[in-house]
Amino acid sequence: MKLLLAGIVLILIVETNAQWYHFPREAFQGAGDMWQAYRDMREANWKNSDKYFHARGNSDAASRGAGGRWAAEVTSDAREWVQERTGHGAEDSAADQKANEHGRNGGNPNDYRPPGLPEKY
Repeated sequence: MKLLLAGIVLILIVETNAQWYHFPREAFQGAGDMWQAYRDMREANWKNSDKYFHARGNSDAASRGAGGRWAAEVTSDAREWVQERTGHGAEDSAADQKANEHGRNGGNPNDYRPPGLPEKY
């Protein structure tokens, strides 16, 4: 009975968030945006462009909606966790997370754009 009541309350809470059923699609598309930003970063191979691609991937994903924002946050946090565990600097990780949050919160990724990066990106 408690489980049923909890389920009903959860449904009522979720129903109040308009179009909650778009979340999985947004999350999938947001993950794709993150992957595309990573591929572009690898392809560009441009000095000091890391933060730009972090911000751009998060911005693109978050623009999809709540699901995309969630995918961007999970992907970014997982990437930084792995980097920290493999011996990359905490300062670099903190700077990456700042760029991630900047993009997710609607900031312009071009704030991190390095000089000379081709317009393609």
